[in-house]
Amino acid sequence: MKLKSNNLRELLERRAAENSEKIFLFSEADGRSWTYSEFNKAVNCAANMLAENDVKKGDVVSLLMPNSAEYIIAYFACWKIGALANPVNSLLKAEEIEFVVGNSEAILLLVNRQFQATIEKIKLPKIIKFDDEAVTNNFSENLAKTQLNQNDEAIIIYTSGTTGKPKGCLLTHENLIANARQITEWLGFDETDRLLTIMPLFHMNAVSVTTMTTLYASASTVVSPKFSASRFWEIISDYQITSFGSVATMLLMLLQKNSEVRSQKLELNPKSKVQNPKSETLRFAMCGSAPVPAEVLRQFEETFGCLVIEGYGLSESTCRSTFNPPNKNRRIGSCGKPIGNEMKVFDENDTEVANGELGEIVLRGENIFKGYFKNEAATKKAFQNGWFHTGDIGYRDADGFFYIADRKSDMIIRGGENIYPREIDELLYTHSAIESAAVIGVPDKLYGEEVAAFVVLKNGASVSEEEIINFCRAKLADYKCPKTVYFVADIPKGATGKLLKRELVRLYAGINKSKYGKFLK
Repeated sequence: MKLKSNNLRELLERRAAENSEKIFLFSEADGRSWTYSEFNKAVNCAANMLAENDVKKGDVVSLLMPNSAEYIIAYFACWKIGALANPVNSLLKAEEIEFVVGNSEAILLLVNRQFQATIEKIKLPKIIKFDDEAVTNNFSENLAKTQLNQNDEAIIIYTSGTTGKPKGCLLTHENLIANARQITEWLGFDETDRLLTIMPLFHMNAVSVTTMTTLYASASTVVSPKFSASRFWEIISDYQITSFGSVATMLLMLLQKNSEVRSQKLELNPKSKVQNPKSETLRFAMCGSAPVPAEVLRQFEETFGCLVIEGYGLSESTCRSTFNPPNKNRRIGSCGKPIGNEMKVFDENDTEVANGELGEIVLRGENIFKGYFKNEAATKKAFQNGWFHTGDIGYRDADGFFYIADRKSDMIIRGGENIYPREIDELLYTHSAIESAAVIGVPDKLYGEEVAAFVVLKNGASVSEEEIINFCRAKLADYKCPKTVYFVADIPKGATGKLLKRELVRLYAGINKSKYGKFLK
């Protein structure tokens, strides 16, 4: 099924010619839909709108919108004329948005009106409100040719930065097409599939797994504004969904909502026979970002009759690098096997280790990103001896299944969102009452991990947990902010004075144990 499309414009136009009257995109929010042909024309109109606003090949266009058909149209409009789409996390606060847009050197921002208040007080490039595709109706459906090739950059997506500031990850046309092909072939998607996008389109999961894969497979996709446990099964039924992208938190929320509904019905009518929502069309849920607890996976599959197919990947690998087989041959607890790229486990000397031995996961292949935007040092560090070093610690078993055991960095994964503590640490140090601080991830039943801060106050200073949390909320996206603050006498340090976050994890796990008593207040 491998296509030889050289770029994303070519792929879309080929599919539009092949599937002219087939519906490509459904907008769940308002019932609109676009055939492949109609979608291609809408993209051309939007691309001409960008061109009229002086966007040229190689320019960056930032996108700040909720999940919507317009978001997907905007992506392809950028790609049609060789511009780079820069999706901006809509959960960010104004200063964070200003950094991402400014650092990417975007010349234009497409924004939905619901974010207008957020961006009013920050310095941004030219802005166009893109609430409705209708704003492009006055632009031509005929689009001038642009010379494009597979190595042209298509996306600059910002990943949480280990050094405190996010890094712009550059993905090419080849990266996106390759990953769409890998996912399509591994999971067996074809023109009969209908995928649901409920993951945010500012993440590569939604772009690659349920949008680009749909296009590659000549399938259909349904975009929903956001995940809703209350409406989820209604959407699955109404649109006859065959698969959807998710994170473990979503699966747990669906289980909790199902339990609530069952309890309410039984209270109203103790003799009621409550039927679990199940779909005849739904084949499996694709899940990534963080491992699904085995018990959650078991309960979800038993309750809803829907397989959960776990995978692994990063923005730097476009999205997915591995998936479990889409059948009963899965390995629970494993992130699966490579779906097209090479994947190995290296020791600290970049030598491959034996099966079963822990080491760093490294990747190589046509879906691996080009590098970090204007950050040669970070790119050089990430690519060593021709392999991309993920920073994740894992192992491979004798049958070729991979397992992620730990992270080399201190990164926290909260409900699918990556958080690097350094950014929060640096903000806490700016508080007038704080002498030193360190943030770690702690276990959470719903989100997998939550953010906890350990704080040492200056002599004579006084500040409450609530005040510190609110201080963070004024500057950072809410999901990054500490949910608990522990006031301690000191923070464990190494011989060089480095804060030992691993010791803080142990301190949290046994916060009243005598070994760490000297650090407690």
